[in-house]
Amino acid sequence: MLHAAMLRRGLLAWVSRVGGVLVLLCCSLSLLYVMTCSPPHSDDPPLSHALPHAGPNHPSLGGTGPGIGAGVGGTGGARIGAAQSGGPPGAQSYQVLLQEREEQHRLHISSLKKQIAQLKEALQERSQQLKGVQESLKRAAGGPAEGQEAGAGSQGNGFGEAQGAKSQQADLQEFLRSQLSKAEVTAGTRLPSEYAVVPFESFTLQRVYQLEMGLTRHPEEKPVRKDKREALGEVLEMALHSLNTPSSQQDSRSAVENTQTSKVYTPSDFIEGITRTEKDKGTLYELTFRGESSNEFRRLVLFRPFGPLMKVKNERVDTASVPINIIVPLSKRTDKFKHFMHNFREVCVRQDGRVHLTVVYFGKEQMSEVRSTLENTSREVNFKNYTLLQLDEEFSRGRGLDVGARAWKGGNVLLFFCDVDIYFTADFLNTCRLNTQPGKKVFYPVLFSQYNPTLIYGSPEHIPPVEQQLVIKKDTGFWRDFGFGMTCQYRSDFINIGGFDIDIKGWGGEDVHLYRKYLHSNLLVVRAPSRGLFHLWHEKHCADELPPDQYRMCMQSKAMNEASHGQLGMLFFRHEIEAHLRKQKQQQNSNPKKT
Repeated sequence: MLHAAMLRRGLLAWVSRVGGVLVLLCCSLSLLYVMTCSPPHSDDPPLSHALPHAGPNHPSLGGTGPGIGAGVGGTGGARIGAAQSGGPPGAQSYQVLLQEREEQHRLHISSLKKQIAQLKEALQERSQQLKGVQESLKRAAGGPAEGQEAGAGSQGNGFGEAQGAKSQQADLQEFLRSQLSKAEVTAGTRLPSEYAVVPFESFTLQRVYQLEMGLTRHPEEKPVRKDKREALGEVLEMALHSLNTPSSQQDSRSAVENTQTSKVYTPSDFIEGITRTEKDKGTLYELTFRGESSNEFRRLVLFRPFGPLMKVKNERVDTASVPINIIVPLSKRTDKFKHFMHNFREVCVRQDGRVHLTVVYFGKEQMSEVRSTLENTSREVNFKNYTLLQLDEEFSRGRGLDVGARAWKGGNVLLFFCDVDIYFTADFLNTCRLNTQPGKKVFYPVLFSQYNPTLIYGSPEHIPPVEQQLVIKKDTGFWRDFGFGMTCQYRSDFINIGGFDIDIKGWGGEDVHLYRKYLHSNLLVVRAPSRGLFHLWHEKHCADELPPDQYRMCMQSKAMNEASHGQLGMLFFRHEIEAHLRKQKQQQNSNPKKT
């Protein structure tokens, strides 16, 4: 009883405070109403300051725009016309302006009255709710209820409905959390094959990079669909809100870090994101923002479980101490290796500075040229972090990568399996670091494969430098979604999964086997197009010694690399096109003679 009495006393005090605040608010609105309707003081500014200046938007002073008062009762144009027809123009214009001000005040007063009425209704509704709560508390304490028993019963039903609503909300939250636990967010699931993977789409502020193109879509496009544009905008807005206003549930260490920094995150800090939808669970978003320093990033993981958007993770990721061991298997092709080292010198040495290069060379022919290229790079840019391994055996890409990965003795390093005809940017290296985690995640980027530049630009004379060719467009290349050779993973995951199948010789096949091993494990495989990873075009030679299945894969890849569907069609029908152009030229030459 004592507890119930104290509870009633506290509730009554709270009700009185809320009532006082609402009364004060009504008084303030009434005062504003009186001040708004009061006549102007005698110390108004001069008429020249009150009148509008001559211009195209003021017809009363010789302009041609719409009338000033045309929007108020539809009479402004007539009044201004009367002012122009005769009489003192200044006094009549001032009278027109006063009439417009009076009309504006009348509309403003009407708006204030509506707001006051709405506040009164809200106050009455809140009073009824408080009264219902008070009656419920009295019944719980065993005291008499104010009003009839029927009223008390109805209030009890309302209290029960509130409890039911809370129970439904708890059930909904439990369902959404179960959807989150089923989705591949924090851990991977075992998949039967590479065709069961749901790939991500990557996106920036202006572009969405997608794999499932069809013949009419583009490898990169603006999110023209309204639903996709609004969804990505909502995700970005929630991410920025989460970064700039940390929740009270974060630990004390994060709170101290947030108070020490004064950085306010804006859309310009957003680097890129990846997203994918599992049709029976929801949509996953991972967004990366620039942090306090050049090597620090903020990553947010959001999940929409076919319901409200949920924040899953808000973490600071420091990549300053994450080196990458780039492993390149090589046999001959020394000219391509020189071009590779030119890009490596600019991106890995000058821009990134946290890279080790391992070259596994097969055979003895041209070995001295490869060593000389590495030594020249070492002298020019003072780069010592490289290893050159030689294998006196037949070339096998899987064998070379496996040897390069196992030769590292410096701990659990991040590996990037690369080829000599690959061009990558410094942003891709950070993407490689951000999308891998030892024992949890491996990254399989989808690179953009370049078409034959001679077919794209018409002739070899018109081909621009390599840096200018790397444009993600429908007619310049395609997402190489059938290739799994470029991958980022930690050495421990590579060793634990069993490495490559070294029995596979020559070209192709070894990367698919490794990819399937990761899919059959509990590691999360991040498969997404990467806007900073390119495959440079080169002519392919499919050796006759290859088995039939490998030879067929090689020829399919060769056909895909040449040109787009439309460009290949133009080549196939070039004789018909040339005949049509000749006929058009003959007709043009014969028309002047007839005239």
